[in-house]
Amino acid sequence: MQGVIAKKIGMSRVFLPNGDAVAVTYLKIEPNTVVRQKTAQKDGYNAVVLGIGAKSWKSRKGKQNVRYLKQKEWKVEALDALTPGSTLDAKVLPAETVVTITGTSKGKGFQGVIKRHKFKSGPSGHGSHHHREPGSVGMREWPGRVNKGKRMPGRMGTDTVTVCSRSVLSCDPAEGMVAVKGPVPGSNGSIVFLTVEQWPEGFDIASVLAAKVQEVKNEKKETSEKVAKEEKEKKETGEASSPSPESPIPNPA
Repeated sequence: MQGVIAKKIGMSRVFLPNGDAVAVTYLKIEPNTVVRQKTAQKDGYNAVVLGIGAKSWKSRKGKQNVRYLKQKEWKVEALDALTPGSTLDAKVLPAETVVTITGTSKGKGFQGVIKRHKFKSGPSGHGSHHHREPGSVGMREWPGRVNKGKRMPGRMGTDTVTVCSRSVLSCDPAEGMVAVKGPVPGSNGSIVFLTVEQWPEGFDIASVLAAKVQEVKNEKKETSEKVAKEEKEKKETGEASSPSPESPIPNPA
């Protein structure tokens, strides 16, 4: 497994054992469902598609479907324990994991060249006619047009930003929260993608996935046993409450 989908919660700080205060971003990893697989035999490479925010809906013909809020594909080395329908949680990102985070930066609307491209402003005196203007953008008779890529005012933000080599300082699998060192692109509540660069030494992701599969099997077994027990008790209660065929049924007067 190479990554998960998370939601940005906000920033805070944590204190390391040596007393240093480090800024962190808290990310919540909701259960990531394996939507489908891609195999080397059929697609040319092994990959899984993860999704979060499942929502059921019915078609006009009554067919039950599931739509996910966000999906993302990751290449994997092996597809063991990543069957469609299985889930992944924060246990796959323990402390000291190094990840790459991709998100959409905050939108800032239409901005000028000073804020957007860090241009230097002109003199602030009253006699100056150049304060925050971008300046000349034209060309001579040839080519007689503005070159492509010219830095000018325009929409700023909402760009796909990737930050690399971010360490996971803490992980709480029960709450599904991880603390990543440094800032993360995007506003609070936005979706980000975490791709694993390096797991901590001694961490075996295969064993974690296998334990997750076994846990799901045990839960399904307990659920089926509970349902069977409830049906048996309901059946016994119904037989005890039903009248005996030997005893006559009194007729109401």
